[in-house]
Amino acid sequence: MPDANKKLRLIAPLEPRADRPLFVFLPGMDGSGLLLRSQIPKLAQDFDIRCLALPVNDTACWEVLVRETIALIAAEKAAGFHRSVYLCGESFGGCLAMKIVLEAPQLCDRLILVNPASSFRQQPWVQWGSHLTQWLPASLYPLSVVGLLPMLASLGKIGRSERRALLEAMQAVPQSTSVWRLALVRSFNVNENELRAIEQPTLVIASGADRLLPSIAEGKLLVKVIPNAEMLMLANSGHACLLETDVDLHGIMRAHNFLTNRSLVIGY
Repeated sequence: MPDANKKLRLIAPLEPRADRPLFVFLPGMDGSGLLLRSQIPKLAQDFDIRCLALPVNDTACWEVLVRETIALIAAEKAAGFHRSVYLCGESFGGCLAMKIVLEAPQLCDRLILVNPASSFRQQPWVQWGSHLTQWLPASLYPLSVVGLLPMLASLGKIGRSERRALLEAMQAVPQSTSVWRLALVRSFNVNENELRAIEQPTLVIASGADRLLPSIAEGKLLVKVIPNAEMLMLANSGHACLLETDVDLHGIMRAHNFLTNRSLVIGY
């Protein structure tokens, strides 16, 4: 399928298991869905995993992105029998996850937000820097991506292969696409009344050493407003915390009683 990479799609990193709850990962600005990889082996103990992959040249607006992602998740959900759907959004994907839950509340049963970029507008210097991206000469853009790495991740807590994967994922996104996705995040706006309508149990994971966004402050706000939400602070973690060696998403979910009984999920 030569045009597969030009379409929004859900990637199955392992053999699909329709008898398990569906875990859908919505990625950050890289849009690849590949940066969940270190979390997949443990998550696969309990879940059928899908990762959203955005085309590298995608310039869809929020409305189209939400509508198409909902359709993909609904199709995957229908492949199982009364199975739960866990929606996990990281950074940019956290914004998308909130919009999906508000647009199609019946679609997912539990929501996980990892350093959601909903706080983007609260960080003036990040907004200012995001505008500069479009004016960078094409020859300097790859260097700017390398320079951004220490802002995105606590590099000392990430293995060499994960650091390389992060850099490759960022460099795979063309400058024009980065400009577009930054514009989407700048335009993201979900008000408190909308957040109060989210009924799903929600786990907000916020990094205390996030140098990119005020994730702790945003996490506290979300937990205050979303009725059935709780927050976990990773005191020493950076923005891309799911790549860190000592961060175990499956273990975090278990510790917060966020795992459902699989026998209930498959309808026995």
